[in-house]
Parts: sequence; C-alpha cells; structure tokens
Amino acid sequence: MPNHANKLVTLCQMSAVVRNIELLAPAKDLQSAVDAVDCGADAVYIGAAQFGARHAATNSVEDIAKAAEYAHRYGAKVYATLNTLIFDDELEAAKAQAEALVAAGVDALIVQDMAYCRMGLNVPLHASTQTACSTVEQVRFFEQVGFERAILERNLSGKEIETICRDTNVEIEAFIHGAICVCHSGRCYLSRSMSERSGNRGQCSQPCRLPYDLTDGNGNIYIKGKHLLSVTDLDLSQRIGDMLAAGVNSFKIEGRLKDRVYLRNVVSHYRRLLDEQIALHPNCRRASVGVSQVEFTPNTAKSFTRGGGIYLFDGKRAGVASFDTPKALGERIGSVTRVARNRFMVDGNLQISTGDGICFISNGEAVGTNINAVDGGWITPNRIEGIRVGTEIYRNFDRLFTASVERSRIRRAIEASVRVEFTDKTITVTAEDCTGVSVSMTIDYATEVAKNTEKMTSVIREQMSKSGDTIFDITRVDISSVRFVPASVMASLRRELLTTLERKRVAAHSPGKAFVEELSALYPRTELTEQDNVTNALARQFYTDHGVKSIQTGLDLRQTTVGSRVMVTDYCIRREIGQCLLKNPTIRGELFLERGRKRYKLAFDCKKCQMSLIDTL
Repeated sequence: MPNHANKLVTLCQMSAVVRNIELLAPAKDLQSAVDAVDCGADAVYIGAAQFGARHAATNSVEDIAKAAEYAHRYGAKVYATLNTLIFDDELEAAKAQAEALVAAGVDALIVQDMAYCRMGLNVPLHASTQTACSTVEQVRFFEQVGFERAILERNLSGKEIETICRDTNVEIEAFIHGAICVCHSGRCYLSRSMSERSGNRGQCSQPCRLPYDLTDGNGNIYIKGKHLLSVTDLDLSQRIGDMLAAGVNSFKIEGRLKDRVYLRNVVSHYRRLLDEQIALHPNCRRASVGVSQVEFTPNTAKSFTRGGGIYLFDGKRAGVASFDTPKALGERIGSVTRVARNRFMVDGNLQISTGDGICFISNGEAVGTNINAVDGGWITPNRIEGIRVGTEIYRNFDRLFTASVERSRIRRAIEASVRVEFTDKTITVTAEDCTGVSVSMTIDYATEVAKNTEKMTSVIREQMSKSGDTIFDITRVDISSVRFVPASVMASLRRELLTTLERKRVAAHSPGKAFVEELSALYPRTELTEQDNVTNALARQFYTDHGVKSIQTGLDLRQTTVGSRVMVTDYCIRREIGQCLLKNPTIRGELFLERGRKRYKLAFDCKKCQMSLIDTL
C-alpha cells in the first residue's frame, strides 16, 4: 500500500457522501472517559461490571451513563464492551447488563457472542475484533446480518484493510496505536491452556509476554528463556493518511488499563494527526465537534510503548518481536561511555532529570531503576549493577513531561454565536452553536436609551462573550438596537442561555439505528469448529439459522485444551529468526515452545503464511 495518501484516489474523493471520521479512545473509568473526550476523542469504549474483556477495567452503569451524557454534549459517543463469551447459565444476566447499558444511553454495544443478536436490544451492535473480522466474507456477513460496524483484526496489512473497506459497506474500525495481541483475536486459548483464566472470558493472564525455550521437543534447546511470542506495540502515526484513504471510519487507540497520562498524551497526539488528514479530504469530516486545548506538546515516545512500529501493516516481515523484554524500554538516551563507582555518562544529548526512570538490558533481561542525581554529565542511578561501557540506556519515565501532562489544563469548547435584541420592554437573547443547534430566550425588562451607545455596546459584548466553565466558546456577538441594561442582568441571561443550549445539545443527540437481524444473511462457512467459540444455545441457534450445518462446542467449555490449537497468528518465529520455510524450503525438523511442564508444538501454514501453537502437554 503506498505511503502517500495524496497519490491515492481515496474513497472520500470518489463519493459525494460525507464520511464521519472517528477517533476512538479507551476509557478505564469515568474520569478517563472525560479526559479522552476533553482531549478530542470522538468516541470512547468502556467496560461495564460484567462481560467485558478487561476484568480489571469495570464500571457501574451509573458511571457509564455519566460518561455518555458528558460525551453527548460534544456529539461524541460511548460504546460499551460486552465482548466476552457467554455460557448458558449467564444469558439472563448478560441480557440484563446489556439492557441496563442501553437505558444508560450508550451508543452501541461491542460484542463477540452472537447471543446478543437474539436479545431484542434496542441499540446498534459492533462486531468485536474477537469475531475474526479478517476477511471480506466475514465482514460482509456482519454487514448483511445487521451490524453497524466491524472491528478489524490487528494482524491485517494495509492492503487487506483497503480491500475489506472497498468490498463492504459497513463501518470499519481499525487499531492505530497500542499493544498487539500476537494471536488472531478471539482465537487464542494460551491463557486457558495454562490456567482457568481465559482471554475470551476477560481474564487473559498474558502468557504471550512470558519467556519460553525454543526446542526440538527432544531436549535440545535452540533459544533459551526468551520472550518469543512478545511483539512490539503498534504506532501508525505516519500511516493515518493511508488508512483514511483506504476507507477506515474509526481509528482506535488500545489501552483500557492505561493511566491518565498515557490517555491524555496519546489521544492529543492522534487528534492533531487525524485533523491534519481530514483537512486534506473535503468529503470527510470529524465525527464530533469542539476544539481541544492542551497545555503540553504530545509525544507518544514518552508514554508506555514496547518500541512502537507498523507491525504487519506493510505486509508480513521479520523484526516485529521483542525477545529480550515484554516491558516498555522507552526512548533511547544513549550508550554508556564511562562508568564510575556509582554513576555513569552517556553519549546522547537527551536531557535527563532527577526522578526519571531508566531501563537497560542486562544478561538478556530488562532492568529498571530511577535517577537519583544528574551533575555535570554524570548520571547517578539508584542502582548501578548491570550498567557497563556500551550499555544502551533508555528512559521509560520522564518526570518533567509526566508532571506537565498531569498539571495541564484541558478544555474542549464548541464555537457558538450570540445575538442580543432590545425593545423598550424586552430583551431577547439567542445562541447558536457551530452545528446549528440554537435556543432563544425573551424576558420582560424595561430598558432605556443608552446615553453612550458605544460604551453600552462594549459592555454587552464583553458580558455575552464570556463562556466561563461552559462547553462553549463565544466567537461572535451581534447586538440590535442597543439600549441601557445593567451588566449583571446580561451576565445572568448569558448563564441561563448557555446552560439551556448545552441541555438542548445533549437532548439533540440521536441514537443510531438499532440492530435488526436479517435472517436471509448466510454465514460464509457451513461448519464451525471449537475455535469459533459457540458456548451457548442462543449463539448456536443464531448460526444454525444463518446456514451453518455443523457446530462444535467452543473450546472454552472443554475441560482441557491438550491436543487443540491454542493460537493462530500471522507472526512467525521461523521468519523472525531467519528460518522462513518459504525462503529456506530445505529446513527440516519440528519446533516447540516450552515453559515449565507446558509444551506447544509450532505448526506452519506457509500458504497462508501463518503459525499455530498446538497444546501437547
């Protein structure tokens, strides 16, 4: 896929229909949702108390309702994540949770389990990335059956994304930043194979970030104790234009467990980038309104990242793994040039401060420590062990930057105009925002001819231009037939006027088209395996009604995963270590990943250029 959006004939340019372009941010809790909206998110996704894929990020329905009301002021949306598998004895509770979220005002439910299609929910449904949204056929089914949106798999290339957007008409959501699931989402049972914790049930223990031995299965170790399944994070900052040109509607940031500094920094960064690209496409527009003002300069290198890159966006390639550590190394400071008893020097020019956190690799593992002092080029860490001449030093915590983000005053404001009209007995004030929402108020108030028209005009304009703590930025005040009125009266009118306008904005927020199942839609396959995650009667009946003839019980209902494929991925260890079978067809011998008593056979499908893990012990 070309890297220059201006050389592409984009979907925006091809169609006369205006496309709404959405920046979608994660929200761990209510405060995170507010932060994300303030920093410019057009939508946020948030987990409720049950049935979300992040058990550590749950929220009450009441808090989600508050988040929705806050977002709706700006025309922004809130999506609730109900993206885990449901068992039969949970169907009633899942429906109750979904109905409560709909009543709370969420704009869509993100689901993996097709049981939600049979619950009569009056809300749009989004097909989670866990539903294997990786082919045109799969996405087209979700479009035909009634889903509002499909969330694409993170392993897809830019070309594959472009093809799906071109050959379907459903809204397309794609990841642009954050951690990568090395597996095909929703098709990973690695955590379940090691414990009772299942990723499809919201309790992934992240075993892909653990160290493994690469062996031949007979006691010979090729690579020992490395993080062989841990891949770098995604950062498509430089490819936003390509994705917009491809037809992506929603640009998704990952990170529902991240802190407020991460969220503020990353959302502000992508808000600027996306606005720049939208400006180049006249038939594309931002999905919500309001200008965000932050008092810091965003820099994603200063937030948690495992060395972000484009992953497989340009196609399948080596160099995407992070064998030494699954942790965030941070930004490179430099290479150590001198080491004294308890301090060191580096050759880089990056400014280091007391209180910063640094990271380096020692004996094949990432080691972290804090900076106690910086003096004349000498850096004194809290611990010096492992730091030698030549050691590469990284900063994974910038104290000054973090403080600036935390202290930053962030305000998102909607442009509005005000008109003031006088008669000798009344004052009429009208406010209209940039989207055309308007309110008007008239009060009985006897006025007199102003002795100094110019001064009175200035007083009225000053009073009516103030926006205080409201969500509006008054950019124009028109005054007709100026008469004398006390400034306090105008101030009171302004406050009531803007409060009423804000209420009308929230009330004017329109819900999307509720999911209505189209029974004629045929699923692209007639057989479902244990990997297709059918774990309840409603989902089974859904697939049966859409042409599926044979349905195996989902793997999460089975007592053991031994003998089953527990991961499929477009990432390949052979490719990563220079043993690609397509390039070196003479290579022989099986490979295994081993950790403790667990052993996984690596299977390679070279036609699809995919790797699988088979649970053997």
